[in-house]
Amino acid sequence: MIGLIFGDTDFPKKILKTVKKNKIKYLIIDLSKSNKFKKDKKSYSVSIGQFGKILSILKENNCKKVLFAGKVNKPNFSMLKLDTKGIYYIPRIIKASKLGDAAILKEIIKIFAQCKIKTESSLKFNPELTLKKGNYSKIKPNSTDQLDIKRAIKLLNNLRQYNYSQGVVVRNNRVVSIEGKGGTKKMLENSINKKFRNHGILVKFPKKKQDLRVDLPTIGLKTLKQSKIAGLKGIVLKSKKHVFLDKNRCISFANKNKMFISVK
Repeated sequence: MIGLIFGDTDFPKKILKTVKKNKIKYLIIDLSKSNKFKKDKKSYSVSIGQFGKILSILKENNCKKVLFAGKVNKPNFSMLKLDTKGIYYIPRIIKASKLGDAAILKEIIKIFAQCKIKTESSLKFNPELTLKKGNYSKIKPNSTDQLDIKRAIKLLNNLRQYNYSQGVVVRNNRVVSIEGKGGTKKMLENSINKKFRNHGILVKFPKKKQDLRVDLPTIGLKTLKQSKIAGLKGIVLKSKKHVFLDKNRCISFANKNKMFISVK
């Protein structure tokens, strides 16, 4: 039995489909905004502040392993419904939240570990959703693109340990936008420049010193389309350290629009 701790995005749906196909025993801790898994009989809708309830559900079902997938937004701590365990653990979560979203997840994983619950990689059941080093489109980065890529990677590597940024847009060797709390979509909207078409790159790498079992950068067709609107030429990912959804459709879109998908 594995506990699937699901938030938003389409990634959890992919995992659930694989788990069901392989007849793996599971239960869902649904942390999504709209309780998107409420129709599943094995799903429990729980607040992130109800640690007692979460731990009880896992123990009652003999769940000694959990897997995190999907986006869980930073909660409004003053509005959280807390149970007894929640009151006990929440000061640690609040303290971690000051360091960024990645620190919150790390603290929750520590709490589970103390309760003898192991956290598995989010790609445990779907290793096909990550790409190895290489170029996956007909178009390849040219020398100008390579300079932009080098600049973007250097910037991401120099961010502080718990910075929430997983992405940066660089054009003409100039940093155009860095991912903030608004996420990749907002960053790409801020990168639109009508003077440029197929010029500039988006690099999405894991956060510095991130726990690679959870919260990996996720790329899908929406990201490609938003990058196209922003006038970018390509997307760069880190080998086996991302989630890549709709692979065939993304590659087809990139080829049709003379964009590249490169993995370092």
